[in-house]
This record gives sequence, structure tokens and C-alpha cells, in this order.
Amino acid sequence: MALSSQVEESLRDAQGHLRNALAFSARSEKTYVSKHIADMLHRVDNLIDVTDVIEKLESRKQGDKGLWGHYFVDEHHDEDC
Repeated sequence: MALSSQVEESLRDAQGHLRNALAFSARSEKTYVSKHIADMLHRVDNLIDVTDVIEKLESRKQGDKGLWGHYFVDEHHDEDC
């Protein structure tokens, strides 16, 4: 299930706030503070992006090569048939 538009919009807003916090922390805080803010920003970004990939994988039909070509084809299954 893809992210609802409300959740995705809220996550995008959070990214903006985290970027703002990162900019301020880079000038005035210790480096570990900036590192952890950057880690949070990275996690939010990954959450938004991975949702689409998981949706594609979950809706994939058996034997479908889809956008990834032969990457997900089970070679052993083809030999047994």
C-alpha cells in the first residue's frame, strides 16, 4: 500500500524542517547534533522512496520481469519446468 497523500505531504514537510534544523546546527551546534539530524533526514527520505519500490514488488505477478528485467527471475524455477 502506497503512502497516503496526507502522510507523504507531512513527511515532505518534516524534511523541510529537518533541512532547516540541519542548516542552523551546522553553524552553531556540535557535529554529532548535525550528524543525527542528517540521519533523520536520510531515514525520512528513504521511507518515502522505498514505499514505491515495495508497492511494485508486492504487486508483481509470478514470472513478471517488470521494470527490473531478469533481476527477479528464478532461474532454478525455469529449469524445472
